Parts: sequence; structure tokens; C-alpha cells
Amino acid sequence: MLRIVSLNLNGIRSATTKGVWAWMDTLSADVLAVQELKAQAVDLDDSMRAPAALGGRPGHFHYATKKGYSGVGLYSRQAPTRVVTGFGVEEFDNEGRYVEADFDGLSVISLYLPSGSSAPERQEAKFRFLDAFVPHLAALRASGREIVICGDWNIAHQAIDLKNWKGNLKNSGFLPEERAWMSALLGEAGWVDVYRMLHPEATDDCYTWWSNRGQARAKNVGWRIDYQIATPGIAARARAARVFKDQRFSDHAPLIVDYDVTPA
Repeated sequence: MLRIVSLNLNGIRSATTKGVWAWMDTLSADVLAVQELKAQAVDLDDSMRAPAALGGRPGHFHYATKKGYSGVGLYSRQAPTRVVTGFGVEEFDNEGRYVEADFDGLSVISLYLPSGSSAPERQEAKFRFLDAFVPHLAALRASGREIVICGDWNIAHQAIDLKNWKGNLKNSGFLPEERAWMSALLGEAGWVDVYRMLHPEATDDCYTWWSNRGQARAKNVGWRIDYQIATPGIAARARAARVFKDQRFSDHAPLIVDYDVTPA
């Protein structure tokens, strides 16, 4: 069984102080994809750089050029045959949003898609990212490899993916254009939303992010914006998917998926 975990850390140093690595020790994960490092290489200690929970193997990171901002990472028990940072668009590669690790017949990607909630300019940047990422997604599909894209996509796809969908129809993360983009990704583009494939029903258990305002987490007024999006072959081998909420490491919760695949 191959266990892949995705988690937006909202700061790797902050999540470390909240016990994320001790929890990982209990999980027997094979791959961990993290987003929003909010750190540079110099800021990482050994527990963050090469956690014992993943066999002590050094992770692979894509840092933002701006200090304390964005950044993604990938850890794995097995050494990848190739690592790619960035997807070839300078505006977003400077923000540290993409790292890919290739294994035998499988690629795992940690992705942090921009949020557009802070300002209209950032929403325009988010739309530019969506446009720029489409040809890269097509190239990934054309490679013939099985692929799992883990990360914070900052889009709730359907009404069942957030608690207060009626109140968010005009808000970033649930805009019609964003949802249509996700529908195209999961439709004609041929990708699979693994969690929703295994859990097609509406359930409050699906949420992966909560606002820090208004006791949203305590009231479970959440959004499902963290996904594992996969090619059909490996998606069909997913056996279990769950969101871990028993312990809090950031404003996001980990998404854990088990695939019926023998780790290389």
C-alpha cells in the first residue's frame, strides 16, 4: 500500500511547534506533500529538512524568492529518480508553488495554487495561474506516467465542498470561473478527484480548511480546497481517503489517501 499525505502547513516552523512530525511518526506515510512553507532553506532545521517519519531522507523544496511567503515541499521514503521545481512560468515559479518527484512509473507533485482573497490583483494573478497551468497539465497527461497532484488548490469545486456555499458565490475560491475550471479539469481533461471518487456523498467530514474568524473550526464551517488529483490509472487504485482532524497543525487539515500500489 502506498500512503500519500498532503498538508498546507501555514508555516513549517509553526507546524513543527504544534507536533506535526511526531504525528507523522505514527502514520507510516510513504510520501508527504506540504504547502505554504513560509520559510527559506536557512530556516529549516534537521527535523524539517529530513524528518525521521519519512526515513530521514532529505525533502525537496521549491522556495519563494520572497522571504516568509508560499513555498512547497515533498518528502518520500524512496529516493526519486528526478525532481523538478517550478513548471516554467516565471511569475509563479518565483512564488515557490510547484515541486515534482518522479519515481518508477509514478510522479507526485506538491502544488500551492494562489489565493485570490486578499485583493483583486491577487484574483487576477490566480486566473493567470489557472490559464498557465492548463498546458502543463496537458503535458503531464501526455507523458503516459501515473501522476498524483497533491495540494492546496484554493478552489471548492461544488456546493457539497463547503458549508456556506450560498454565501460564498461571489467570493474567491468559489467563483463560477474557478469552479468551471475545476469541472474542465475533472471532465474533458481526464483527471480524477480521488477523495470525491471514494466519497461522492455530501459530508461535513470532507472539509480541509477553516477560516480563523468566527470560530469557524469549532463550528466546522469549512471548505474542501485540498485535493489529491490523479490520473485515472492510479486513481482507480485508491482504497481509502480521509481528512485528519483530531489534532491541529495549521488552519488546514491533512488529507491522507491509500493507494493499492507497492512503493518502489
